[in-house]
Amino acid sequence: MISTQKRTLPCFSMQDKVCLVTGGARGLGLEFARAFVISGCTQLVILDLKQAEADSAAKELLDSARENGIDLTGLDLIGIECDVASEESVKIAFDQTRKRFGRVDAVVASAGIVENYPALEYPFDRARKLFDINVHGAYLTAREAAKVMIPNGGGSIVLVASMSASIVNVPQPQTPYNASKAAVKHMATSLAIEWAKTGVRRHNSSPGYTLTKLTKTILAGKPELKETWERLTPIGRLAEPEDLAGAVVFLASDASKFMTGTDLLIDGGYCAI
Repeated sequence: MISTQKRTLPCFSMQDKVCLVTGGARGLGLEFARAFVISGCTQLVILDLKQAEADSAAKELLDSARENGIDLTGLDLIGIECDVASEESVKIAFDQTRKRFGRVDAVVASAGIVENYPALEYPFDRARKLFDINVHGAYLTAREAAKVMIPNGGGSIVLVASMSASIVNVPQPQTPYNASKAAVKHMATSLAIEWAKTGVRRHNSSPGYTLTKLTKTILAGKPELKETWERLTPIGRLAEPEDLAGAVVFLASDASKFMTGTDLLIDGGYCAI
């Protein structure tokens, strides 16, 4: 008789890990949180700008786990309101996490925004907001995570960068976004070296074009733009959010415990040409 039980290497399990995802109420952040639950995580914190949306995401994940037959014993999912562009807000969120769970083992900084304006027309207040969220938000998240992790022996921090850190996207103009993700990519490498001996590992996940709700909004009524993106991606399609989940679990889990400073491209081959 062949067993139908799903198996994986133990080092890929998130069992007994305390995980935290910023921007976890939607899009890639929600998929990363879902991947942690599927991989055995029983303590999960979802940070998002509005408390109601963070709570709703936590409930959705619980309901989804129940429907899929996942053992809910000990499963503790909470939402915390957090503006990642605010130093005080990020500090409060990590303090609440530490008080609730005592530690944090894996953090994914997924909160981010993208806009498409020609550089000569980009409103500066919007460019400043983009950098505050994408760059300063990633830095504050990594810094506060490390403050909790180091006394507890370490952990893994994954910053969500982009293939846009390595290439210039066409045909849409998005210079500030590309620059912000290049900053995140180099920030991750720099922090990885600075914290290497503390037990804190630092990685980048760099997705290509992915069909999130935001991307679908950008593509609405623009079939030629979608066709261009697909044509420029060697695999010939855009990623589904779940296509990125395994890579994030790998970087966050003990499966990558002898890795740090990694930039993992998940771009369908875009940057290889």
